[in-house]
Parts: sequence; C-alpha cells; structure tokens
Amino acid sequence: MEAKYQWLNSLLTNNKNEFAQFPEIKWLNPYMTDDHVGRRNNLLNEIDETPLFKSTKPFLNHISKGCRICGEGKWSCLFITNKCNANCFYCPAPQKHDEPPSTQGLEFTNPYDYADYINHFGFEGVSFSGGEPLLYFDRTLEYLKVLRRECRPDLYIWMYTNGILADKEKLTALAKENLNEIRFDIGATGFSLEKVRIAKGIIPVVTIEIPSVPEEKERIIAMLPQMRDAGVTNLNLHHLRLTHHNVTQLIKRDYTITSAERPLVAESEIAALEIIHQAQQSGLEIGINYCSFHYKNRFQKAGYRQIITRTIMPEAAITENGYIREYHRDAIAYKHVKLFPKSPEHNSDRNILINGKKYAYEVLTILSEEHLTADYQKQIEELINTEPGTPPEDLLLFRIWQCEYIESIFFLPLED
Repeated sequence: MEAKYQWLNSLLTNNKNEFAQFPEIKWLNPYMTDDHVGRRNNLLNEIDETPLFKSTKPFLNHISKGCRICGEGKWSCLFITNKCNANCFYCPAPQKHDEPPSTQGLEFTNPYDYADYINHFGFEGVSFSGGEPLLYFDRTLEYLKVLRRECRPDLYIWMYTNGILADKEKLTALAKENLNEIRFDIGATGFSLEKVRIAKGIIPVVTIEIPSVPEEKERIIAMLPQMRDAGVTNLNLHHLRLTHHNVTQLIKRDYTITSAERPLVAESEIAALEIIHQAQQSGLEIGINYCSFHYKNRFQKAGYRQIITRTIMPEAAITENGYIREYHRDAIAYKHVKLFPKSPEHNSDRNILINGKKYAYEVLTILSEEHLTADYQKQIEELINTEPGTPPEDLLLFRIWQCEYIESIFFLPLED
C-alpha cells in the first residue's frame, strides 16, 4: 500500500480508537466516500473563484483582510478568556472558567508584554477571541488600547463575539480605539441579526462567522440578503469537527464523521459549498468563504511555525510547512521551534529576550533519517527543489514531502 493510504488509514484508526466509547458514531465508509467526493467536486467546479491557499479555502467575491493575514501566517489570536456565556451544541470545548489572556501556550497578563510579543515577531494582525471577550469588556478594551499605542499603526485587529453582551456603547468604545473588524457567531443567538445591525456604521468591517451546520443551510441561504442589508460584508463558514466535549450532541444529529487529523462532519463541508454556490447563483455581492479544517490545520500552524522560526533562527532553512530542514548528504532531519514562558517547568538553556522579558524555546525533532543511499539522496534533492504534483509513494519520501509542503490537493483525507 502506498504511503498516502497508509497515512489515511492511520488517521481513521486513530480517530476510531480515540472515540471507541461511542460505537454509534457513523464513520464515513468507502461506499459513501465516492458520493461525497463527487458532490464536493461538482460544487467546486461550479464556483467561479479559484480556492485560495492551495485550494483549502473556497470563497465567493472576497474575503476580509483579517482572513488574508491569517492565511499568510502573520496573525496572532489572543484568547482574552476561556469563559463563555453561550451554550452552542457545536462548541468544541467547555469554556466554563475565566483564565488569563493567552496565545500559543503563552500567558500575557500584561497587555504591554503582549504588544512587545507582537512587535518582536512582526505580526500584522491580531484577533481577540475566547470564550467571549465581551464578558470581560474592560480587559478587552485595555488590550486594544495598548496595541494601538505600542504597535505598528496598520496592525489589523478584529474580535470574535457571540454578540449577547454587545450594545452601541461597547461597540462605539471599540470603534474609538480603531477595532477594524467584528465577527458575530449568530448561531449562539438563534440567528438573530439584532446586534449585527447595531454594529453597522460603527465598526468598519462587520462579519458573520459561524460553523456550517447542515440543518441550518436553507435558513442561512434565505438570510443572505438580510445579512447584506444589515451591513455584513463577509460570511465565514467553519467546518464542524467532533470533539470529546460535543460528541454527545453531534451523535444526536446523525452526522457522518470523516477522518483527518481531527474527526470532521462530512455534511458540514457540503453545506458550506452549497451555500457559496447558491449565493453565486443569486448574484449576491456578500463575500463568503469556507474556512475548512484542512486550511486551519495547515496554514495557520505552518504560518506560526514560520514566523517564530524566522525570528529566532534566521539562518535556518525553513520549509513551506514551517519546519527547519537539516540536510547533509546522507542524513536529513526536520525540526520545529517551540516557544515557552520562562519557568522552572521550561528551564531550557535556549532563551530569547523580548523587551527585557525572557522566554525559553526548544528545537524539537519530528523526523530524522541517517545513512541515506545515493538513490534516496537524489530523490530527496528532486523533491526539495521541485514540489511534486502527487504525494510520493515511498514512505520516507512521503514523510519528507509532508514536512516540506502544505498539500495542494483539496481535502487530501477524502481523495481517492
């Protein structure tokens, strides 16, 4: 069996083992895959625009500046809190408790430290997420104010919210500090556009960002003109995924689950593409994009690896997928940099200073192979110099290909 199918089989095995206590999960099987892939590909062929980011982000008309910065790996997401005041069935995590603002495992209780972090690594965009940032409005506003004072003037800043606590006073205060964009999850409020309409004319860019819930497809399509009239410039649709927190809720809806690095709802991607297709057929000017799991799991992670590694180890050979390549004729290794807060638990001898504050980092090996034959060396050099159109069949070359590149095949785990 060629390497790609060994990898796909390992994903399925890992997913099923992780959720073995839920035998009622309906996993996508080979008899269903052809139909699903056919429907997906037919819809993609009907969408005029070429999908962005190596075909992992189908879209219509346009996407927001924040989404472009995200895809380019120049974005930092600060979780203002882990606490939320909504109870969405699709939420992947409990979100019951307030915790300090954090990103990528780093806590930033001081907004000035976070601004230094943004400046040091040269991020071009910042988002405030949660939990629900408006639960701690004063905290959110303070971080926004500090970023505006301390960081580059063109830093693009947006905020995610369920909108429950949004009002004209809060939105005006955020706009005064130049919040560029606000993204509402209207799935948390019964698809109400009330708070979205309040934001119109106050926040420059108003976006609706919701999971692509299959049962709500017709409602979302019917609401598109209302969204446009309410001032919405972009609709972002997320791929529903299965987690230990939402599994009991998703099982009730009889979704078909497909395997990837995380198990996903197969009907969710079809619904997203059908919404985009219907909007195109209707000639609506609203921007719609499908934020697939495969985009999020590849471009977001690769972008972070690249920006951290380029700053800490500027002389390293960094691949498209954000890994450090060390290749010396008959040996090859791929590594990545992991940044930690300086603490007794992370007392690495590798440190960086960001405006006087010390952080630790480690360089972790993810692939190492020695004593390569001359034939392997030739094939590796060809693979490094020219991205192949299809994945290598050899297992080692396949693993090297994964370290080098972000897959250009749309939704690789479902390709046959």
